[in-house]
Amino acid sequence: MSVAEPPNGTADDTEPTPAAEAADDRPPIAGGAAGGGSGDGRAVDRRAAVGGGVAGDGVMGGAGAGERGRSVRRRRVRWVAWGLVVVPVGWAVVRGTGLERGSMVTSVITLTPYAALGAALLGVLLLVARRRAQGVVVLLACAVLVSCVLPRALSDASASSGTAAAPTGDAATRGRAEGTPLRVLALNVMYGQADPRAVVELVRKYRPEVFSALELTPEMVTALDAAGLAELMPYRVLQAAAGASGSGLFAARPLAPREGLFTPVGHNMPAATLTLAPGVPVEVVAVHPFTPLGRRLREWKDGLAALPSASPQVVRVLAGDFNASLDHRALRDVLARGYLDAADQAGKGLTPTWPANRDIPPMITIDHILADRSVTVRQVEILDVPGTDHRGVFADLRLPA
Repeated sequence: MSVAEPPNGTADDTEPTPAAEAADDRPPIAGGAAGGGSGDGRAVDRRAAVGGGVAGDGVMGGAGAGERGRSVRRRRVRWVAWGLVVVPVGWAVVRGTGLERGSMVTSVITLTPYAALGAALLGVLLLVARRRAQGVVVLLACAVLVSCVLPRALSDASASSGTAAAPTGDAATRGRAEGTPLRVLALNVMYGQADPRAVVELVRKYRPEVFSALELTPEMVTALDAAGLAELMPYRVLQAAAGASGSGLFAARPLAPREGLFTPVGHNMPAATLTLAPGVPVEVVAVHPFTPLGRRLREWKDGLAALPSASPQVVRVLAGDFNASLDHRALRDVLARGYLDAADQAGKGLTPTWPANRDIPPMITIDHILADRSVTVRQVEILDVPGTDHRGVFADLRLPA
């Protein structure tokens, strides 16, 4: 189909008519023809630009909100990490300074060996999680706790924790190690419920010169004698009583009450003088203060503080259920008055003694044999006894020559 040319000229020379001018003033239609819709294209571009700006603002707003959310989460994680630091650091401060306050803290402080292990694990986990500052702080607290408990697992040079055989090497040549032997057994018999035959069997095996029995009832004394203790240890200073109050000292050598040595605070705590040989006396105390629970916390502290100090005139031994571990300031204060802990010297200071014969294994070390610092520790054994919730402690000591 052909198109007629306008007369007298080309299409380019044609004057626009009023209708055409009106058409040009109409709003452009999107998607107009390429040749005659340049104005329409510009309008489309403007609308696209406006739409793109709105979309850009939405993207930028979403990105900003996401960044703020991540920042909040990072702060929360950081505060949680610092919160985890509080427990090991607080524990290290309390244990390192001895600032035990209240029954709860005093009771929980016995778990310090486990706290040291937990602090080590937590510190490593924080470092792996790239929480370096918190990890370093926790590991520093761990170092404090480890320094408090690790020495108990290391044997003193003068102590041996092996069998009852004679010492060898340097220990055999030292004058102190060649002094008069003193073997001590301490056991809480739990209201007299320990198996009397098992107790007597331990006496036969380890041949202690003195046996400190805690929570000793009159019925338990009868049962022990019937099982053979009367022949093995005929000497005794007893304060047997019902329940937890009773205590007693049995001996294979002459034993006499030691009156006026101290004023006990707690359960019965008899004191006696043991004569190992002519001119070789030893003063022995059966130790059993109250537990540091509730209103008895003050009495527990007073009970440990009342124990007699070591003396330059006579060797003293404190043996029994202290209801305290070496992590307690009150017990360390007793040691500071001239004593050593036999298990600590033998590298068995971390061996737990309570609770025994239960569904859970023993967890804390509250039974001890303390001796004058002039004494040498040759052997220590922690012993299981049926029927009681405590493990027994045996120590083979040598008096100064």
